[in-house]
Amino acid sequence: MIDKHLHSLVQKMTLEEKVAQLIQLATPFYEASKDRGQITGPMVEMGITEDIVTSSGSVLGASGAQEVINIQKHHLQNNRLGIPLLFMADIVHGYKTIFPVPLAIGCSWDLELAEESARIAAKEAAVSGVHVTFAPMVDLVRDPRWGRVMETTGEDPHLNSEFARAFVRGFQGNDLKNQTDRVAACVKHFAAYGAPEGGRDYNTVNMSERQLRESYLPAYKAALDEGCEMVMTAFNTVDGVPASGNKWLMRDLLREEWNFEGVLISDWGAVKELIPHGVAEDEKEAAYKALTAGVDIEMMTACYVNHLKDLINEGEISEAVVDESVLRILRLKDRLGLFDAPFRGADVEAEREIVLSNENRRAARELAAKSCVLLKNEGFLPLDRSQKVAVIGPFAQNGDILGPWSWAGSKEQSVQVLDGLRNKLDASSIYSAEGCGIETITEAQLKDALDTASRADVIVLALGEHSDMSGEAGCRADIRLPKVQLELISHLKQLGKPMAAVLFNGRPLDLHGVIDQVDAVLEAWYPGTEGGAAIADLLYGDVNPSAKLTMSFPYSVGQVPVYYNKFNTGRPKDAPDAQERYVSQYLDIPNDPLLPFGFGLSYTTFSYHEASLSSQALTVGEPINLSVTVENTGQAAGEEIVQLYIRDVAGEVVRPLKELKAFKKIFLQPGEKKRIDFAITEEQLRYYHSDLSYHSDPGKFIAFVGPNSQEGIALPFRLNK
Repeated sequence: MIDKHLHSLVQKMTLEEKVAQLIQLATPFYEASKDRGQITGPMVEMGITEDIVTSSGSVLGASGAQEVINIQKHHLQNNRLGIPLLFMADIVHGYKTIFPVPLAIGCSWDLELAEESARIAAKEAAVSGVHVTFAPMVDLVRDPRWGRVMETTGEDPHLNSEFARAFVRGFQGNDLKNQTDRVAACVKHFAAYGAPEGGRDYNTVNMSERQLRESYLPAYKAALDEGCEMVMTAFNTVDGVPASGNKWLMRDLLREEWNFEGVLISDWGAVKELIPHGVAEDEKEAAYKALTAGVDIEMMTACYVNHLKDLINEGEISEAVVDESVLRILRLKDRLGLFDAPFRGADVEAEREIVLSNENRRAARELAAKSCVLLKNEGFLPLDRSQKVAVIGPFAQNGDILGPWSWAGSKEQSVQVLDGLRNKLDASSIYSAEGCGIETITEAQLKDALDTASRADVIVLALGEHSDMSGEAGCRADIRLPKVQLELISHLKQLGKPMAAVLFNGRPLDLHGVIDQVDAVLEAWYPGTEGGAAIADLLYGDVNPSAKLTMSFPYSVGQVPVYYNKFNTGRPKDAPDAQERYVSQYLDIPNDPLLPFGFGLSYTTFSYHEASLSSQALTVGEPINLSVTVENTGQAAGEEIVQLYIRDVAGEVVRPLKELKAFKKIFLQPGEKKRIDFAITEEQLRYYHSDLSYHSDPGKFIAFVGPNSQEGIALPFRLNK
């Protein structure tokens, strides 16, 4: 009945009105926008007329309930058929209440808190008028030079898939029409955007279809299986064809094989970028290739509105193809309830109460504390409240801890490191100095830092990258801390006082010059609005660190890409009969990363023992059970993330040395033991073969259970068929 109504609506639309539904324009294009005056030039350049704006289908980047209401009201007064606009925005890790960046959230290994962060982000965004968020980003990443690693949850397909599902559940709920405090999710970037050559954004991606399916596609599929409403195309090529014009990727795989019936949107300007990619001569050909590939909405370029009518009149494209895209867009608007309630959840008064509420801040503080990874601790942390502390570094009193994609957040309303510590201690026990800028240093800054530190018992260094040094287009070839910060550490080291470094960054770093100079390292990432409070909780032991890395930290940038689930070679370095030189190795650095996937310290210690399998043989339909005892052998209560990996010893194609298959978070008091069980099933042993068939092979496997990807107890078993 609903579709009948929508089909009827499509039939009433002129071709121009249909095509206009397929363009997404930024907020200033709309007359009721508060930024309207900024757009006159771009409208002329793009060939956008007022008629196109009046008939357009969606808006990018509107901010605040009142502005959304104003734009929607004006639009409905002028749109001939009264079709409401869709309002979309990048709500990636929070709206006003900013949570840690997704890479940090991944390090929590906490799916419930991840889902809750998305639910809160959706609630704040929805009351502010947003209908769709361009999240989650689920691109698998292995190269920390790429700035957008901060926007993903890491290097593992299984873990990324679990977080993809959690974020979609949090954003969307289970009934978008009636849950007006939720937003539609748009998974991105389809596909393999996280594998650009050289770690350089927008660059070429080149891999086999088998690798694409094995490692890069699972998280997108998981998001769609969870009901994600939209998909965004990637900027990159897939097998030589840019994603936004890739018919195999979008029509054959996404639409036909995966049965995705939702809306497909290009990334900003990606349709027109088919021209510099070299697969379209002009905008007309770009429009043809994007639409025939299945892209429903063109974001912020005008190839569709300027050329689709001519392509239809010339018989190059059927109007029915345009109708399909329009119908998908109208269906999404209907699922959101916009035809009945065009202002949906936008509410100016409720916005004041809900956005950045104390309750939301508490959730942000909890997740931030569970996302910071303790990378080193030589008995220094937690700090003693009787100690005098010097907080030194460019992030000591810096609100730039929200990270990229926090455009609606407020640096001024964030809790800085010094703020957090002052809430723990008497003001007379805390000293502070900037020491240096992020990339600059003066003699006066250095002298102030040394004088300040000399008065304290311990030093807390607040160091890191400016948020512009990561995120989209934030790629770096040198992934060490800026040189001036390493100089600051070296000078302070000469004082002989214990030092802890707290790091704010959006990527794994080369930590040489840091981890070898200080007594403790806490990786805080960009922790969000309550970052300073969460860090103080961790430094003073009010919260015990529990996070573990979901992306390896390289020993050197020369190793990149370096990741745990790697292939072996015919001449592995650690083979029993390996020769000294003629093996796969570097002559000057280790093969292994400095810190592996799954690694993270605590203020307590855990031991693993009495691991066993219920059977040495696994058969189809009859799982075996892996059981292990985990004991808290330290003096503090703490959480441990127990990780299960499996190796397929001999496959039809080379298999990774280890693959994460399951994990469990447990809480143990000092001296407490728990028996942890994992079911191992035949389904977990399946993989893509050389002919792209997906199944398991009988033979030998090894299960590993332990605290990270490098340590664990090995238990062999066989799959019998």
